[in-house]
Amino acid sequence: MNTSSISEHRTSGSSASLSFDHVSLRFRKHWVGRQLRQVALDALRRKPPPAIAEVWLYRDLSFSIKHGERLGVIGNNGAGKSTLLKLILGVYRPTLGEVIVQGRVSALIELGAGFNSELSGAENILLSGALQGFSPREMRQKTDRILDFAGLQEFRDTPTKYYSSGMLLRLAFSIATDVNPEILLIDEIFSVGDAEFSQRAMQRMRELLDTSHIAVLINHNLPLVQEFCSRVLWLRAGTIVEDGDPVRVCEAYTKFAAGV
Repeated sequence: MNTSSISEHRTSGSSASLSFDHVSLRFRKHWVGRQLRQVALDALRRKPPPAIAEVWLYRDLSFSIKHGERLGVIGNNGAGKSTLLKLILGVYRPTLGEVIVQGRVSALIELGAGFNSELSGAENILLSGALQGFSPREMRQKTDRILDFAGLQEFRDTPTKYYSSGMLLRLAFSIATDVNPEILLIDEIFSVGDAEFSQRAMQRMRELLDTSHIAVLINHNLPLVQEFCSRVLWLRAGTIVEDGDPVRVCEAYTKFAAGV
């Protein structure tokens, strides 16, 4: 019988890789949107609650990413792009199949999701590092460099609840790209932030990608995807439509989106 599993290895010195082996993912849709009055009436009438609907986002999804590849993932909203990253991270477990992760993963998915708003910027750097397996000593050595890149040195002791969304973005990006990730996951990271920081962030991305670590980039900006990625995956309703050359796949997606 096929079972779900996620294998993750954090051994340094080995080549990073990712693979989805016949992955299927099922969500259960609970009818939580019903009004309280209707729930009470149904209970009085002894009417059974609506059945729980099952939705399959992926069915038998298989692909692999080799060391040195930069994969762009494109598709319309609801295609399953962000969920793909959450499967890699282990936030979701596949219902069937296996997700195999070889290498240290760093993710920029939800802005400041791992931050404690009561802690300062410097303290959140230590916290983020701890969540990724780094010691406090290692992260203290990185703190000034991270804050300098983010332009937040003067706010190092300020609780992040007082940071603007742009400041949180800069801090999150600076941390994620300073911990030498073997696998970097990015979800629409360039869609927020001022122009000056975006330029510096893009330059850092180029430097990271030159180290031949794996990157998985989700972005609706197709020219940016073509610039950064060596390969593009087009998803539609959890299914791979095209996989290959960035220019070819982006052009096919553009024609589809335009109804051509």
